[in-house]
Amino acid sequence: MKEYLTYLASLLGVLAFFQSLMNSIFPPELRFAFFKLFSTYSYFEITEIDGVNTNELYNAVQLYLSSSISISVAANRLSLTRAVNSSAITFGLSNNDSIVDTFNAVTVVWEHIVTQRQTQTFAWRAMPEEKRGFTLRIKKKDKNLILNSYLDYIMEKANEIRRKNQDRLLYTNSKSGSLDSRGLPWESVPFKHPSTFDTLAMDPFKKQQIMDDLTDFTKCQSFYKKTGRAWKRGYLLYGPPGTGKSSMIAAMANYLRYDIYDLELTEVKSNSELRKLLMKTSSKSIIVIEDIDCSINLTIRKKMQIPCSYNGLETLTGFGLSEDSGNGNTVTLSGLLNFTDGLWSCCGSEKIFVFTTNHIEKLDPALLRSGRMDMLIDMSYCTFPSLKILLKNYLGYEEEDLNDDVFKEIEEVVDKAEITPADVSESLIKNRRDRERAVSELLRNLRSRAEFNEEEDDIFYNKKKKNGKLRGQNGSLTVADDVKEQEKRALNRAYAEENKEKEDNICKNSED
Repeated sequence: MKEYLTYLASLLGVLAFFQSLMNSIFPPELRFAFFKLFSTYSYFEITEIDGVNTNELYNAVQLYLSSSISISVAANRLSLTRAVNSSAITFGLSNNDSIVDTFNAVTVVWEHIVTQRQTQTFAWRAMPEEKRGFTLRIKKKDKNLILNSYLDYIMEKANEIRRKNQDRLLYTNSKSGSLDSRGLPWESVPFKHPSTFDTLAMDPFKKQQIMDDLTDFTKCQSFYKKTGRAWKRGYLLYGPPGTGKSSMIAAMANYLRYDIYDLELTEVKSNSELRKLLMKTSSKSIIVIEDIDCSINLTIRKKMQIPCSYNGLETLTGFGLSEDSGNGNTVTLSGLLNFTDGLWSCCGSEKIFVFTTNHIEKLDPALLRSGRMDMLIDMSYCTFPSLKILLKNYLGYEEEDLNDDVFKEIEEVVDKAEITPADVSESLIKNRRDRERAVSELLRNLRSRAEFNEEEDDIFYNKKKKNGKLRGQNGSLTVADDVKEQEKRALNRAYAEENKEKEDNICKNSED
């Protein structure tokens, strides 16, 4: 045994001698070059700090490796973090640990390297004590594929994770154009509205149409670029108060995970300030102007008796006035149209404009045409499908839980009652602890409203008949029909305005 130990010690001594000899003959740089020449792998370093600036790619890799797909094949040790303004806990690699990932059937290895930083005698910026970075190991034959596609995929995936985890914000423009501490004209609070498309009381078919349109918009950047259009889309929500227009906006923001900019036009002094506000909005956001018919005067130009400004658009002012009120708050219809569809509207990308109104017939047709308002959404009274959604949300009722006779009577009377989802919700909230009482009281409320509407329709019918304005042989004209007729005329004016604009452009091109 003693002879074996003596032999082993002699062998180790010889190996140490040859190692020192190799180090003196072949320096580390030469050995690394030799290893690199004959190795089948390529190595890439991604440091946390590039010079004096933070490396965005490092943060993106850290977020990407925290995704559930990567975690499923991760090592035993993981670090847990929660960023500021984030609603989720993310996972990450521990110090000097590694992980395997697959992209397009290509396997890569990530290693998180953490070392102590050497003491610096002078630095104008304080540096972390630890030097952090990722090492990417890939096979040389896969290098082009990984560098051309994989890193871009990581950046895109990281942005998606960041937007998913980060709390969304609700912005409003500062009063009288003042700036906040960061020099921005917007003030913000966390957006916590719980409304989703699942809880929204609306016809399921119409709801699915809106969701499909939003999804198509977010996935069609290349289409917008190919067709030469700004990557934006406009929605107009119109209908009586209490039909869920604000809830629809919140559902859209939660569905797309976008921030919301709630623009108060009465606080905007001029068109130039309106443009500056638009410039300071971020991409992937929803710009909202609620009750557009009340914010500024947008009545039809043909009915206006005031002198028109340049190109026939009258001056419009805040607080619904039709002439300057003396407070300097002046926004023109032309400025608002350019805000939604002009050159300034393409500042940033992937933006959605949402206007709401209770009276679509009061809006100027120029505001309603395609390209400005691409989708007009009628937020109507509560229908039977939307009522079933409310019964499920507030009382936990499924369709098979209700008595068939009660369900049938509700279905017959709900359209005649012309009740808003807000009124139904309030009725159900008051009696949510007693489901049977809630349904019975709701049914009584629907009957009462239906009877009242029938009486109103009779009065309206007699008035129209007396004035000689009754339509049809049987005189079937109701108050709701009159409102719908006004909305229909407003939409027809918008389409006529759009066709006239196209014809004018054709004539102008012909003259040229």
